[in-house]
Amino acid sequence: MFDTSSPPKFQTIRVIVALMIREMITRYGRSWGGYFWAIAEPVGMIAVLSLAFSQFLRTPPIGQSFVLFYATGYIPFHFFATLSAQTSSAVQFNKSLITFPMVTPIDTVLARAILGILTMVVVAAIVIFGIIALVPDPVRVSLPEFILACLAASVLGVGAGTLNVVLFAFLPVWRNIWSVINRPLFIISGIFFTFESMPASLQTLLWWNPLVHVTGEARKAFYPVYDGAYVSLGYVFGIGIVAFLLGGALMIRHQSFIVENS
Repeated sequence: MFDTSSPPKFQTIRVIVALMIREMITRYGRSWGGYFWAIAEPVGMIAVLSLAFSQFLRTPPIGQSFVLFYATGYIPFHFFATLSAQTSSAVQFNKSLITFPMVTPIDTVLARAILGILTMVVVAAIVIFGIIALVPDPVRVSLPEFILACLAASVLGVGAGTLNVVLFAFLPVWRNIWSVINRPLFIISGIFFTFESMPASLQTLLWWNPLVHVTGEARKAFYPVYDGAYVSLGYVFGIGIVAFLLGGALMIRHQSFIVENS
């Protein structure tokens, strides 16, 4: 499966590509529908949210389209949730392959992260441009801002997932704690509301949630009237990068222990 005659740098690239191909086959190639389900999940969630809230509200907090409002919040959140989940289980999923001397735990994380980002980019493009085509009113999109929001969510997700690989091995109870923490994130990350619509006391607490900044940046891309002055993507990137570097360093230092206990 792996060629050991290549220079170390190219060998690492070959290993990551091989792991990505394996991931594509096992995750999407052996189930009915394959990549269809990667698209159906966010589409279904956005449709359910739009239908449910349209029964209680005349208009969304911004604009006229419920579908567009919830899509701009859910898509970047979905980047984070998908990438953090996939990278968190990268070592466990590829445990048998790490017996090869050229495969390291960080290779499995990077392979899952790259494939996950590429998949989510395609999914986001299909969903967002599909919605724009269906929304009756013209939509002006600032692609750089939306791409930046999704990139920040990706860095945060990969960073959280990388650190989780280490924490799951050293503190097995953290897996349950992380699951509990993740449940309210969907509610408090600005998918259903805007930051400014919350009371000042809640705004102070919500600001520390990096996903609020991500959804705020995404909304700025689609709604020119939305200021989003509170958004600080430097804060989001900082958390994601520190988590990834810390998790990666610990993964390299304690490789045997992490593989054995994953």
